[in-house]
Amino acid sequence: MKRFLTVDDIGDLGQALKEAAEVKKTPYAWDTLGKNKTITLIFFNSSLRTRLSTQKAAMNLGMNVIVLDVNKDGWQLETEFGVVMDGDKPEHLREAVPVIGRYCDIIGVRSFASFEDKKADYEEEILNQFINFAGVPIISMESATRHPLQAFADLFTIEEFKNKERPKVVLTWAPHPRALPQAVPNSFVEWMKVADVDLVVTHPKGYELSPEFTDGVTVEYDQKKAFEDADFIYAKNWASYEQYGQLLSQDKSWTVDEEKMSLTNDARFMHCLPVRRNMIVTDGVIDSENSIVIDEAANRVVSAQVVIKRMLEALK
Repeated sequence: MKRFLTVDDIGDLGQALKEAAEVKKTPYAWDTLGKNKTITLIFFNSSLRTRLSTQKAAMNLGMNVIVLDVNKDGWQLETEFGVVMDGDKPEHLREAVPVIGRYCDIIGVRSFASFEDKKADYEEEILNQFINFAGVPIISMESATRHPLQAFADLFTIEEFKNKERPKVVLTWAPHPRALPQAVPNSFVEWMKVADVDLVVTHPKGYELSPEFTDGVTVEYDQKKAFEDADFIYAKNWASYEQYGQLLSQDKSWTVDEEKMSLTNDARFMHCLPVRRNMIVTDGVIDSENSIVIDEAANRVVSAQVVIKRMLEALK
């Protein structure tokens, strides 16, 4: 594996889930695989679970880990080409990326959507500079359009907790005070389409995701109808795709509460975290026995370790 950006990069999904189960059961079984190898984790945006889980996964494999917060630890980086660099950014990503690549064996990159230019965001301009110029394998730790490590962990969590062969999984939009990227819902839909689940996406009109991800997916605008007989409820906010980056609504009638969860098949509640309590979900739901958000977050180590393990094995 030379890159991990989409569900296609993981190969056979069943095999990946089996490997994830092995990694979770014996996380230190490959603790010499990464000896004398270095992973650099580069963050253009804030992180808690992604940073800690990916560090932990690499350490479980015996790797050296370097973490770089671009906004605090280095020069401000210019990302656009053809600009006159007479402002506050003294270094271009075109030079920084290959230099970083010389210092390590694998690079993880986290960079959110800017919401300034849909075309630039969906063409993944920053992530692609790392792919094109680093010369080492690249892991997306969340990009403008996808969050594959999260989606892999989400699917593995569903596999652990499902009590039927083909569960009904509902991705629901929920209100938030800020406009958030589409990366998590995009990846969740992308992975669930490949998995053996009955996927339904529910959101207010105007919050349709890119057709690139939702083609062929059942979309239900009535949230309560979508919740009926669901086995898993995955709540997440995202900004408008068509009216790109705009916050069209903060309709709190879409908050996931106990009444809506009572419509489900005793569904498990999921969220990628961090979560805005009593905006996205009520205290009663997220603190209930059916909430698996902590298990879900713990599995972020597992998904990252499977990916890094495969990359190290390919470097042998």
